[in-house]
Amino acid sequence: MKKHIAAAFLSLVSLTAFAERADSLKQAVINFDSLDVDEVTQTRILTGNVVVTRGTLVLKSDRALVKETPEGYMSVTLTSNPGKVATFRQKRDGGPDLWVEGQAQRIEYDERSEVVKLFSSAIVKELEKTRVTNEITAPFIAYDNRKEVATVRNDASGESKVGGGRGTLILAPKRSTPAEQGKQ
Repeated sequence: MKKHIAAAFLSLVSLTAFAERADSLKQAVINFDSLDVDEVTQTRILTGNVVVTRGTLVLKSDRALVKETPEGYMSVTLTSNPGKVATFRQKRDGGPDLWVEGQAQRIEYDERSEVVKLFSSAIVKELEKTRVTNEITAPFIAYDNRKEVATVRNDASGESKVGGGRGTLILAPKRSTPAEQGKQ
């Protein structure tokens, strides 16, 4: 039983791990319908079909709040209109067609700490090409890219509460069938 728990935990930790490291050094290109800028606080509010692209990272939402520190670090908060979700997709290091994608009603990303948080109806999937290899759904998912540690909670506040929602972890088999092994 301990081996199964350890395997599930390691697979969970691998979700969003190994995001393409080179993306953080690329320029961010942001498309939107409307923009309000406050140069004093380095705050930008973008609305209407917002698409943020930085290397292989693509973020989409109805609204985005982008802040920049004096050192040049960005924090982005993506929010969606009722009935819609904010999304992200990014290539992962380790192979030519490995991806991680996710969605939630609100997504927060802090570039300095390298922490991404997904609030309310959060889903994160790890893919090889288009095949889902791992998936997790929960009211709250946070991932610390530096420490490679995930936190999943049953309430969108980021806390586990009695009577709160439930999460689901789906792990695809890592080994192939005997027929697939014969083709290799």
